[in-house]
Amino acid sequence: MASIDVANSSIQSTNRITGTRKWWALATVLLTMFFSSMDQTVVSTALPTIIGDLHGFNLYAWVFSAYMMASSVTVPIYGKLSDVFGRKPFYLFGLIVFAVGSAVSGLSHTMLELILARAFQGIGAGAMMSMPRATVGDIFDPKERGRWMGVMGAVFGLASIIGPTLGGWITDTLSWRWVFYINLPFAILAIIGVLFTLPKVRTDHQVKLDWLGSLILVAGLIPILLGFTWAGSQYAWGSPIELSLFISGLILIVLFIFWERRASDPVLTPVLFKNRIFTTSLILGVLVGMTMFGSIMFLPVYVQGVIGLNAQGSGWVMAPMMISFIIGSIISGQFMSKTGRYRSLAWISGVVIVLGSFLLNQMGINTSWSTVVVDMIVLGLGIGSLMPLMNVAVQNAFPYKMMGTVNSTQQFVSSLGGVVASPIFGSVLNKAFQNKLSSTLPASMHQMSSKLAGISPQSLLTKQAQELIQSQFSKLGAAGNVMYAELMKAVKTSLTFGIHQLFAVSLVFAVLCFIGTFFLPEAQLKGQEYFESKAK
Repeated sequence: MASIDVANSSIQSTNRITGTRKWWALATVLLTMFFSSMDQTVVSTALPTIIGDLHGFNLYAWVFSAYMMASSVTVPIYGKLSDVFGRKPFYLFGLIVFAVGSAVSGLSHTMLELILARAFQGIGAGAMMSMPRATVGDIFDPKERGRWMGVMGAVFGLASIIGPTLGGWITDTLSWRWVFYINLPFAILAIIGVLFTLPKVRTDHQVKLDWLGSLILVAGLIPILLGFTWAGSQYAWGSPIELSLFISGLILIVLFIFWERRASDPVLTPVLFKNRIFTTSLILGVLVGMTMFGSIMFLPVYVQGVIGLNAQGSGWVMAPMMISFIIGSIISGQFMSKTGRYRSLAWISGVVIVLGSFLLNQMGINTSWSTVVVDMIVLGLGIGSLMPLMNVAVQNAFPYKMMGTVNSTQQFVSSLGGVVASPIFGSVLNKAFQNKLSSTLPASMHQMSSKLAGISPQSLLTKQAQELIQSQFSKLGAAGNVMYAELMKAVKTSLTFGIHQLFAVSLVFAVLCFIGTFFLPEAQLKGQEYFESKAK
């Protein structure tokens, strides 16, 4: 089995990107991260229009799932290869594939064509997800990285704010196809930036690429990701199809672990997991990701279904969280760069995350949108300050030559956390909603319970859906209007209860995240003076 002696690895602080060139390289990284992060939120806004145009409601989830699976399974492969051949060729490959996938997505005439194009686009996105943080490691020493990791977090937050608004404007003004075409000019600028700012780098360390291990990893991940994607929606968690997907995937993952322990140069180095900073950061990343995912994905359901705001208003309510995320990222980065430490900041961030999750858990049927905004600002500050901290801590714990592998593994695990969180939170919400609805409905409507059993929180968010239901009740006259009002009150009460259950689970993840910060070892962040002293 391959082994790595971190302490005795050759000293190298950064790559050969110096002077003005490094700022152009940083600008290229930030540009790439901005438009790749914005892509998901832009597409989500346009998706209802896309479905109406291409007539594929039953394939709705696959527009996201195909992209997420393709990008997730390729991240560790890109990271390993970039440590051998440098970031530049894989940046270029990823940008070109992403751009071609975007163009084909915009040209799609059926949902199947769009799904296949999104999967192809996701292959390129895997490189764009794994390269930015490693490239920052190429440019700056560990102590400086804190500041710039904070800026990268700010760019992610800014993209999340601009994306929904831009997606809505493009869809209404031009066409949904332009939410994909808009990627092309950004991709061209990024390709030019990569060509002229990033150096050609090839390590002297000769390796035999672990193609068989990569193939086993992909073959094991696909059924597991499919299982989580379908669980609770298309198939029950314990159904034969779900069990067969999970069992076959786990068997292949176990086979992958055995293979990697014997591979001369494994794609996911087992030695990484012996480092406490690395393993603790991975666990914290999954926990904070699941805490964040529950709020970002499902809070709009509450804002629209209970408070009564429309989709655009829901987007504006979400914006303050991303702004506070940006502020938290910048403050965290500046703190680490000035002090060279991060553990006390991790504790404080954990406390703020728990507080934000607790406040969201207190929301009720009469909560105002302004209260929701305040609660989300608190949660955004905590998450924004913790996420760049974990990236910097992990990069600081390993030698430069492992930068791509370390970052891609961290990104890979975080991506899997998001995929797993969605069906778990969705199942909690839907089950709690249905149980509460059956007990909250007035006695006069119990005979309709079989017809109402198919109601889901998401199906009642739009004004059109509510008007359609109201028109059906209106046929019964004044009594029908009363029954409709009683139904909507029961729906809002049940939705609030479901959201409570969902945020209770999210609060558990937040508390576990806070506890986990106490297990994060601290290593003084290395500055340029450290590398200069070692060189002497």
